[in-house]
Amino acid sequence: MEQYIIKGGNPLVGEVEIGGAKNAALAILTAAVMTDEPVLIENVPDVSDTNVLLEAISVIGATVDRIDRHTVRINGSTIGSVSVDYEFIKKIRASYYLLGALLGKYKRAEVPLPGGCNIGSRPIDQHLKGFRALGAKVDILHGAILAQADELKGNHIFLDMVSVGATINIMMAAALAKGNTIIENAAREPHVVDAANFLNSMGANIKGAGTDVIRIRGVEELHGTRYSIVPDMIEAGTYMFAAAATKGDVLIKNVIPKHLEAMTAKLEEIGCDVEEFDDAVRVSATKRLGRTHVKTLPYPGFPTDMQPQISVTLALAEGTSIVTESIFENRFKYADELGRMGGCIKVEGNTAIIDGVEGFTGAQVSAPDLRAGAALAIAGLAAEGYTIVDDIIYIQRGYEDFDGKLRGLGAEIEKVKNETEIQKYKLRVV
Repeated sequence: MEQYIIKGGNPLVGEVEIGGAKNAALAILTAAVMTDEPVLIENVPDVSDTNVLLEAISVIGATVDRIDRHTVRINGSTIGSVSVDYEFIKKIRASYYLLGALLGKYKRAEVPLPGGCNIGSRPIDQHLKGFRALGAKVDILHGAILAQADELKGNHIFLDMVSVGATINIMMAAALAKGNTIIENAAREPHVVDAANFLNSMGANIKGAGTDVIRIRGVEELHGTRYSIVPDMIEAGTYMFAAAATKGDVLIKNVIPKHLEAMTAKLEEIGCDVEEFDDAVRVSATKRLGRTHVKTLPYPGFPTDMQPQISVTLALAEGTSIVTESIFENRFKYADELGRMGGCIKVEGNTAIIDGVEGFTGAQVSAPDLRAGAALAIAGLAAEGYTIVDDIIYIQRGYEDFDGKLRGLGAEIEKVKNETEIQKYKLRVV
C-alpha cells in the first residue's frame, strides 16, 4: 500500500500549474458518449477517478483513445450495452452520470447505486425525480437503477435541494428530450457551466448555466466536438491553503481567479497576501495567521471540498475558529488524525471548534477521503519532523502528480511502499 512520507518545516515557494477540473471532466467524459461522432477532449486530469470512468465507458463499448496524458478521443457509436458494471460505480460515484447520458441517447440505462468517498449521505433522489419528470420509468432492482422511456419530454423541474450531480444528470437527459425543460434551484458550480458549455458545443441548446434557473430546448441529436476542460478550482484552492499553512509564497498558474473568490476572501481575512492576475493567483504568508469562521455552502459560497484544507490552516492560526459543514455530515473524520499531530479540533455535530496551536509535530496518519487526505498532507508539510500519510489512494483519486508538484515548490515529500523505503528516505533527507 502506497504512502507519502513528508519531512515538514519548509515553506512552499515557487510556481505550480493547475490541471483540468476532475469534477468537470467526469461529467464531460460521460456526456461525450451521447453522440455517434468522435469527440476530442483536452486538459483531462490524469487521476484515478477519470481513468476508472474512461474504463467504464470503454467496457460498455465506446471507443476510447488516449492521444496523450491529457487528451482523449471518445466515440460513442460503438456502444453495445446500456448496463454499467458495479466494479466501476463502487470506485467512483460520478459513474452515475452514465444514467443521464445513456437515458438521453438510448432512452434506457442501468447503473448500480453509487460509491465514492464516504463523506456522508449523498442521496440521488433528486436525479431520479428529474428523470421521472422527463417521462422515464425509474426502478431500483438488485442494487441498480433502471431508467427507461419510450420518449423523454421536457418538463419544469424544481430541485428540492441544490445538487450538482442532479443538475448535470438532468441536463444531459433533457438535452435530447422533446420540448423545453426548466431546472429551478439548479447548482451554479463552474463544472455545471463547463458541462453545459460542452453539451452546447455538441449542438445542445442550454441557457442559464451558472444561474439557479437552467433552460434546455431539446434537440434531435448531438454531434462531435473538440473541447478543453476548465481548470480545477479545488486543486488550485488546495495549493493556496498549502502556501498559507507553510508560510510560503506560491504562484498558482492556469486558474480562473473568479472561481476562487470564496477562498481568496478567507485567505485575506486570516492575514495572507493574495494577488490576482488574468490566469493566476499568488498567495503568500509571512506571519502567523488569524482566526475566522467558515460555513460551507453551494457555489459561490465556500466549497465543502475545501473545508478540510482551511480547517488544517486554521488549526495553526491564532485564536479560536469555527467551521460549519452544511453539505456533508461525515466531513470531519480527519479531526482525530490531526489531533495525533497536535491539532486541537473539537467536533460537535456539523461544527468544528478549532483552537489554533503554535505548530504540529509529525505523526503517522490515515487519509479518510480525498480532500481530507490532501489536508493531512498539508499538515505534514507544516509540521516539525516526519509525517507518514496512509491510504493515499484517496488523494490520487483527485490530484494529479500531487507529490511531484509539491516537490516543485520545495516540499520534502515522497511516495513509498514499505518500511525499508521509509528508512532510506529518512537517511537521505536528514
